Amino acid sequence: MQKLAAAVYPKVKSWPLADRNRFCNELWKSGTDEEGNLAIYLYRHFRKQCASCEFHLFEKWIDRYVNNWGHCDGVAHYLISASIENEPELAAFLPPWTASANRWKRRAAAVSLVHAARRGGHTALILEIAERMLPDEDDLVRKGVGWLLKEAYAAKPREIQSVFSEPKELVKPEEIGS
Repeated sequence: MQKLAAAVYPKVKSWPLADRNRFCNELWKSGTDEEGNLAIYLYRHFRKQCASCEFHLFEKWIDRYVNNWGHCDGVAHYLISASIENEPELAAFLPPWTASANRWKRRAAAVSLVHAARRGGHTALILEIAERMLPDEDDLVRKGVGWLLKEAYAAKPREIQSVFSEPKELVKPEEIGS
């Protein structure tokens, strides 16, 4: 797929943005893993140009087409994270994703910040998202959160450890049923 995307890129790079996006949407609509991967690999060539418009396009891909962890991580880890790197304020759109009924959107909320976590960025947001999603019952969502926390811990161990080692308020047995 990477070789195919590299071969297609010279033809697509001069297209207007609307045509490029329409082409990638058509790839996704096919429903095949390979064509979804091609859309991801092709768009990775444009990562320095990704901004708000692309962020919202990638969100639509997650909502409409992503149906496995490979596609989720490809879109979130490479494309959404590039948009956030280029326009950091876009990260503010991620917390509501943690409550989505779509498991891939919830996972993407965490995986989109892995690159930033490696560099020690967005720590408060990473902690907020992790705390919201740790109780998630979906194992693939929890694995995405675990990946995020692993990378964040490597960059900022004290901050990550302090949040998760502080005792939480527990409900006392006598308060149950009151």
